[in-house]
Amino acid sequence: MCQHMPACPKADQSDRDAAKRMARDDISGWTLLCNGVLLFDDTGELLPNGTVIAPHRPLACERGAA
Repeated sequence: MCQHMPACPKADQSDRDAAKRMARDDISGWTLLCNGVLLFDDTGELLPNGTVIAPHRPLACERGAA
């Protein structure tokens, strides 16, 4: 699928979100990456094989933690 040089990470690799953007819908809140991954604004993902990756937002730091 990817024609970029160097090739973008494949959908089954851990760095799949680093692939180049191919399409974006700001109203629906998704981005289609060139590896076929749909990346949602809430950080959830839908992989080309139908696997759903739950949102994985960073945890907020607690105030006063040492």
